[in-house]
Amino acid sequence: VQLQASGGGLVQAGGSLRLSCAASGRTFSSYDMGWFRQAPGKEREFVAAIGWSAYTTYYADSVKGRFTVSRDNAKNTVYLQMNSLKPEDTAVYYCAADRRSRGAPATISSAYDSWGQGTQVTVSS
Repeated sequence: VQLQASGGGLVQAGGSLRLSCAASGRTFSSYDMGWFRQAPGKEREFVAAIGWSAYTTYYADSVKGRFTVSRDNAKNTVYLQMNSLKPEDTAVYYCAADRRSRGAPATISSAYDSWGQGTQVTVSS
């Protein structure tokens, strides 16, 4: 599956952005999807994940209550709505697909086998 992330940009602290990740292929609705981010000099970290049915979602503690992950299987797209952005949210954001059925979306990057190219999010103070 090919993934294309978009929607990043420059925003002031307290602002909002919505990231999108469009997937190719006819079986997107069976994939768990995740969002990860990587700031300069830091390791890639988990942000949010959503199960294939959208029934189950997980969030990193650092974004809980501010970010919302959702998906539209008819459009082969997963979203990350980011509100109340902070300078520490600055990073390249990646979407990823897990094509193996696990029962619940994974929160570790090694579980995901397809990755998008990343989109830059910069939050100014």
